[in-house]
Amino acid sequence: MNGTLLPSTPIAVDFWQIRKCSHIRLFFLSHMHSDHTMGLSSTWKNPLYCSPVTAKVLEHKLQVKSKWINSLEVGVCHMLPLDNSGIETVSVTLIDANHCPGSVMFLFEGYFGTVLYTADFRYDPVMLACPPLKNRKIDVLYLDNTNCDPEQRLPSREIATEQIKELIEEHPYHDIVIGLYTIGKESLLVDLAKTFKSWVVVSPKRLELLTLLEMEDVFSASKGDGRIRVVEQFEVNRSNMEKWNSIHPTIAILPTSRKIKFCHKDIYVVPYSDHSSYDELIMFVSRLKPSSIIPVVKTNPCISHLKRYLSSEKATHCKEIPDSVKSFMESQNVSSKLNAPKLKVPSRRFPRGVEFESNERDLQCIADLDGTGDNFNRTLKLIKQMKPQKEECNTDYCHSSQECERTPIPLTESTVLVSDTNGNSFLSSTSDSCQISKNEFEMPSAISSPEDRNVTLISDSSFLCKDTSQITNVCSDHKPESFSFSRAESLSILPCKKRQKLDSRHFHRQVEKCFKSSDL
Repeated sequence: MNGTLLPSTPIAVDFWQIRKCSHIRLFFLSHMHSDHTMGLSSTWKNPLYCSPVTAKVLEHKLQVKSKWINSLEVGVCHMLPLDNSGIETVSVTLIDANHCPGSVMFLFEGYFGTVLYTADFRYDPVMLACPPLKNRKIDVLYLDNTNCDPEQRLPSREIATEQIKELIEEHPYHDIVIGLYTIGKESLLVDLAKTFKSWVVVSPKRLELLTLLEMEDVFSASKGDGRIRVVEQFEVNRSNMEKWNSIHPTIAILPTSRKIKFCHKDIYVVPYSDHSSYDELIMFVSRLKPSSIIPVVKTNPCISHLKRYLSSEKATHCKEIPDSVKSFMESQNVSSKLNAPKLKVPSRRFPRGVEFESNERDLQCIADLDGTGDNFNRTLKLIKQMKPQKEECNTDYCHSSQECERTPIPLTESTVLVSDTNGNSFLSSTSDSCQISKNEFEMPSAISSPEDRNVTLISDSSFLCKDTSQITNVCSDHKPESFSFSRAESLSILPCKKRQKLDSRHFHRQVEKCFKSSDL
């Protein structure tokens, strides 16, 4: 992309990456070639300035809304504000760049000095013989260095046009295909049409653009109206040449200064260029004598050949940015950061295991359960002393801890409901007299051990709150005596869609209910 941000100013030329230029107030467009409009589209929402011809093409080709386009007359000095208050201004003069329809150079004058931005241009001596460049001191020159190569000698466009005419005359019975970009070299086509008295056949889309540019009426969109046809440059290739020649003898002409490899014997490259040649650049810089040069094409390092033509005088401009301009640029940067959309990073959710609530006293009581009867009885007495905070609710309809909150009891995985081999259920602790399988502690999987297929571990709310009045005794004399539930034999894991979320309080309530029902 060819474009730049003028240092220490809110000015951008051919630069449309809005995220990198939030501090810019004035945007300028030199011409409508694609390498100068990258990033510019119908969604553009900032005022920009260009020539009247470019304004029409911009609205037609890229559908930029007209309210954002400000056309400036060529050759007239325009004063534009650099801040919101209008205290600091810049004078801008548009100069014909002799490149393509609507192309201009920009001459900026302000607190930063005098800057000439040539963009793409083809030098003509008239440029320096007339105002505003006549006898003008330039501090910084942004130079189009496309053809700045001392080993590449380019003819003038008049000579290149004669070379193209000679090629056409040498092939009087051939169709002529000319490969061009979307816009540019229209004057060459008009000259060929008049010379050979033939219509120039173009696509309907190009014809619409040529009509907008108010070109001479030598173009047609009907196939067969003339022997000269215009196509996009990339369409000139080997496969198309073979197809065109199979229909009628055809030659193709590429009027460009670019180095292109020949891929077919009937393709001819003529050095017709809309960029200044090396000799023309030397003439332009030696007469203009700028204080410094900045290349527009960053990949071409040949500016070293032009340094000897620079002025020995120092650039005269203010080094400090005026306060009003500085505050404007800073406020724009802050505003852009505040209005910038924040990327939402999805939070990772990790599966949570079984959580039980217990205080330190409860944990100490459980830790004291070493299997002796005294320790176990002490735990049971502690359960009796702990009273619920709320009235007892109907356990037939208790499905969540929010509906029926109770004080957590000091029983966790160490106390589970199991069933013996006969199908009876009993309460088991970690005492020696109440042994359970180690697999029964693997909550909430509730998978019975291979040794006892009838043992079932109830670890979550799949245990139904049913009447527990059938319980007769619990670990009497430290020996587990059987007690039964009305649905003892159906104590198994329910399907996932019927299971409720595991709640430690709910689990404790069921154990407490068992003890109360047994009149402990």
